[in-house]
Amino acid sequence: MAFDGIVIANLVHDLNEKLLSARISKIAQPEKDELLFTIKGNRENLRLLISANASLPLLYFTETNKPSPLTAPNFCMLLRKHLANGRILSITQPGLERVIRFEIEHLDEMGDLKRKYLIVELMGKHSNIIFCDDNDMILDSIKHIPAQISSVREVLPGRPYFIPNLGDKCDPLTIREPAFIERLFAAPQPLAKALYLNLTGLSPASAAELCHLASIDGDLPAKEYSPAALTHLYHALTWVMDDVREGKFSPNIVYRDGVPVEFSSVPLTMMEGDSYKSVSFESISRLLEHYYAEKSTVSRIHQKSTDLRKILSNALERSSRKLDLQLKQLKDTEKREKFKLYGELLNAYGYGLAEGETSFTCLNYYDNTEITIPLDPQLSAQENAKKYFDKYNKQKRTFEAVTAQLAQTQAELSHLESISTAMDIARLEEDLVQIKEELTEYGYIRRRNTGGKKPKITSRPFHYLSSDGFHIYVGKNNYQNEELTFRLASGSDWWFHAKGIPGSHVIVKAEGKALPDRAFEEAGALAAYYSKGRQNEKVEIDYIQRRALKKVPGAAPGFVVYHENYSLMAIPRIPVPEVK
Repeated sequence: MAFDGIVIANLVHDLNEKLLSARISKIAQPEKDELLFTIKGNRENLRLLISANASLPLLYFTETNKPSPLTAPNFCMLLRKHLANGRILSITQPGLERVIRFEIEHLDEMGDLKRKYLIVELMGKHSNIIFCDDNDMILDSIKHIPAQISSVREVLPGRPYFIPNLGDKCDPLTIREPAFIERLFAAPQPLAKALYLNLTGLSPASAAELCHLASIDGDLPAKEYSPAALTHLYHALTWVMDDVREGKFSPNIVYRDGVPVEFSSVPLTMMEGDSYKSVSFESISRLLEHYYAEKSTVSRIHQKSTDLRKILSNALERSSRKLDLQLKQLKDTEKREKFKLYGELLNAYGYGLAEGETSFTCLNYYDNTEITIPLDPQLSAQENAKKYFDKYNKQKRTFEAVTAQLAQTQAELSHLESISTAMDIARLEEDLVQIKEELTEYGYIRRRNTGGKKPKITSRPFHYLSSDGFHIYVGKNNYQNEELTFRLASGSDWWFHAKGIPGSHVIVKAEGKALPDRAFEEAGALAAYYSKGRQNEKVEIDYIQRRALKKVPGAAPGFVVYHENYSLMAIPRIPVPEVK
């Protein structure tokens, strides 16, 4: 979720509590679109990170320092010249815009007090950090925007600063009910979309939450509702805006099955249920640092796995093409038994066949029905029979060879799909090391000359604790599945796996006790979540005691066979806490 006006209001509230009358001690520019301020105030040093990155604009307090370039960029030097030791007089947000305006007092070269403004615009790809004088003339900005790039507003030294209102939006803090209803009735979009397109500072998530608070379906246009229903929606908006004015915020991140999906400064009551979990934070800065650290990890893992995914994708594509070709070859051998029958019948009845015949009708002694056999008129009955036997033998040899090849290709595809699922499960860079090692061992990646030394494996299976105190282990890849099932698990432990699709082995350590129903349900939910079917509403899960499993001879790690099992339907989710 991008910063919306409500999150910005929460930030401004926290900044005012900590930074008013504080002095700017240090200014650094660790990245081309990022500033790091060290600020002294209230007997503590604070670091404020401001980023105008197009894909990840943000602003929050951080305890982490960043190395600066040896030569400071021009924008950083200008800020140091004007703002070093400057005092922060005010921090404001115009309306509910995604803009934060710092008013800073400093001494100029003559020793006179001057005021400057540092304006931070957190607007996605249009984000910027702009430095202005006391007349709102731009002195410089971290990104220069000439007229060739934007016809709406130039951001260049010497140009006046203003906030463009591209969509002619209304301020939700001041809009009146008649104007609110009139705007929504005139909008052709669904109601939730009409809200964030017509009101400043609302995101799709906050608009959907307002509809949820008013018990209104945001996917329908406003024209479908009565004025009374829209009045109820307006009241929901005013309740939220009253909290914004009074500084009553509830910073929270909503997780779905352990993965952060949304953050907000107001409770997101629309995201409730077993698969959702809301975690509250003491401040919006703590929330943002935590949220973006997790998102950064996910992005880094995706980036690190790009090469592996490409190798895997190419291997899957090759195997799929090979499978299609083999299935076609197998289909072409379906007539082999008919050719054998033709040859047998010609040998049995063809002794009286006249030369030059193009067909021969006789009794099929296998089912007592008449059958017509096509003939080559230039060949005798015995020669036609030999021709059919030759076709039969050729197709029989092809069938036997292709059947064996088909089994190998299907096993290879299953193996590759299981690695693909492991790639989706990987959370950390160390999880990718074991996946890369498996691809190398099976010849998909050429092993580099490392003197026979294999990479160090530090990745470990997921470890959960059931509601009834049973330890549950989940393999992240095929090697870990093999380890859990055939080394960690004892005969009386329970094994779970998604039926017929790639997924993790889930082991519940029974410790000689009978498992309660809840433990089976929780383990089944984990097996469903850590499988290729995690996006499905429900997944069928096979479960059985470990003693009934056998390893497939010569198969890839983690592949097992079993002949009797129990089954349950599970909703893919993480229902229990992870043991760290």
